[in-house]
Amino acid sequence: MQSALAMLFPPQCVSCGDPVETEFGLCGKCWVQTPFIAGLVCDTCGTPLPGEDDGHIVHCDDCMALARPWMRGRSTLIYKDNARRLVLALKHGDRLDLARPAGVWMARAMTPILEPDMIVVPVPAHWTRLFQRRYNQAAVLAKTMATELRFEFAPDVLIRPRRTTPHEGMSLDARFANMQGAIRPHPKRGERLAGRKVLLVDDVMTSGATFAACAEAALAAGAQEVRTAALARVVKDA
Repeated sequence: MQSALAMLFPPQCVSCGDPVETEFGLCGKCWVQTPFIAGLVCDTCGTPLPGEDDGHIVHCDDCMALARPWMRGRSTLIYKDNARRLVLALKHGDRLDLARPAGVWMARAMTPILEPDMIVVPVPAHWTRLFQRRYNQAAVLAKTMATELRFEFAPDVLIRPRRTTPHEGMSLDARFANMQGAIRPHPKRGERLAGRKVLLVDDVMTSGATFAACAEAALAAGAQEVRTAALARVVKDA
């Protein structure tokens, strides 16, 4: 049956649709155009850095200048070229099928910062955004990661009680001001975070304002510590 299905519906590249050898993969052309992050990275946000990875912990200029409420973080892709197209397709194009390969890529990228028995928590969306899009892309990614890593998935322990203005075009200070008090622990379910090590998941990290608001809310709920996972990182001059 499996062989017959494979003949009728051969695996296709999740980006362009060309034939590939395995399901949920990229063809060679799309792989080259998709900038995966590798090598030396900032230990706090995962942005790629120049130099060789010799095992020492290093940080980017942004993470040295800003107080980050989370401990460590990783990103999987640089937000440009085909990576940007994939993120936007997942976020705005109803391409939920992309969550499976993307979540697996993210789980692999997080390997250096994982701890046993972490709880996977997505960045929450305001109910009006959920009404418009019908899903929270961060939650879809987080669920795939939790399944891949065999971690507990907690999609409702954080809430976004007010709708924030989109960050596009905002200054750094404006982004952080926009997120002030925008994320809170769920009044009943937030207690699940007490004493736990949290892996926060989002689709894109730019300034870190959203991750910061979520990390502060998780810590306020009693989380032991917070680490972050972003599908894509906006990188200066990329």
